[in-house]
Amino acid sequence: MKPQLFIVLVLLPMLFLSVPQARVDPLPATAFHAVSYVEVVNSSVARATAVLALKAYQTAVRSQEGFLRFEYFEQDARPGHFAFIETWKDQSTFDKRSTATQQQLIDALQPIRISELDRRPYKTLHVASSTRPAPGTVYVITHVDASPATGVAEMLQRLAEESRRETDNLRFDVIQHTQRANHFTVIEAWRSRSAHDAHAAAAHTKRYRDEYAPMAGSPLDERVFQILE
Repeated sequence: MKPQLFIVLVLLPMLFLSVPQARVDPLPATAFHAVSYVEVVNSSVARATAVLALKAYQTAVRSQEGFLRFEYFEQDARPGHFAFIETWKDQSTFDKRSTATQQQLIDALQPIRISELDRRPYKTLHVASSTRPAPGTVYVITHVDASPATGVAEMLQRLAEESRRETDNLRFDVIQHTQRANHFTVIEAWRSRSAHDAHAAAAHTKRYRDEYAPMAGSPLDERVFQILE
């Protein structure tokens, strides 16, 4: 083998390893989030139809004023259970979006849905830059329902800051319900399932859960997802 070729073959993998994963800039503090859940019939046809409906909705809203991003997920080990998060510059632009596109989504899901479309409005509480997901990324979406008490928002912000310092964390966002201040949604992304398992066993996670337990309005609704977009 020629020396030049040998050097290239040795250094090429190192070059790829040294390139950092692309970062996603943090959202503006005014960002509004609509978190929605829907369950459809568990068949490959129904699930494919639901994904196409979500993709069509994403395409339709992408050009509208104030639109920032749209992500949709399917729950791990529960086919047909979908969640999707749409993010807008602020609530005003969300309220002004085309109602026709919303109706098209509802109409497309109507023949295959098991549950009504459950949409919840949120404002940004603690969102930072994140790393673009790679194959195998595990998403965890948790609904936190606390009894009306002070300190829960601060606890979640501290958990987010500590969790982002974990080596395999790609994202840790906390958003707060706009009408019920004691309800939150936490959106996490991890490089693997084992990375999330390690996070669950981490000291700062245990401390948060111990502190949160007396304030819990209901058990933590933590669900594992795979991102579809």
